[in-house]
Parts: sequence; structure tokens; C-alpha cells
Amino acid sequence: MGYVYLGLAIVLELCGTTCMKLSHGFEHIGYAAGTLICYGVCFYCLALSLKTVDLNVVYATWGGLGIVLAAAVSYFYFHESISTPGLIGIILIVIGVVLCNFFGANH
Repeated sequence: MGYVYLGLAIVLELCGTTCMKLSHGFEHIGYAAGTLICYGVCFYCLALSLKTVDLNVVYATWGGLGIVLAAAVSYFYFHESISTPGLIGIILIVIGVVLCNFFGANH
């Protein structure tokens, strides 16, 4: 069940980050409220995931997939560019997440 909560936390973090971008510096109250609600529930789900999944795995997965998905939303939805060094950095983050998940302390 911990990985289900982790998945929810990742999705909610992505929704919160997208709402933050759409709020234009918290000028649009609906998106600002969406940001706060999404992040609040995100952290609650993150805390629940920590009951059964190791902290290093939770944080690496949450942070890593959050970065990858936020970059995808940035590129495809907001039509923002990603530089080659930025893309290489994202690939290295994915490699790090995979290493933490498959070769972590409990394996």
C-alpha cells in the first residue's frame, strides 16, 4: 500500500506544481488554492508511504519522478524548451532513482 500512497503523492505534487505555474505568482486564487490543497494532500500521502517504504526509496522516487513528469508537462503543455544539459541531468536522475529502487539497502 505504501507504493500506492507514493504514486498518489507524485501525481498530487505534479498537479500542485502545475497549479502553481497557472496561478501566476498566486494572483489567480483558484489555482493558488489548488496548489495548497494538492501539496497538503501530497505530503499526507508521502507520510503514509513512509510507514512501509524506506525513506531513501520514497524520497528518491518522489523527487525523481516529480522532476521527470514536471519537465514533461513543461515541455508538452507549456511548450517550454529543455536544453541538452538539462535533458542529460534528467536522465541521470532517472538512473539514480532506478539504482535506489533496485539496489537500495534492503536488497
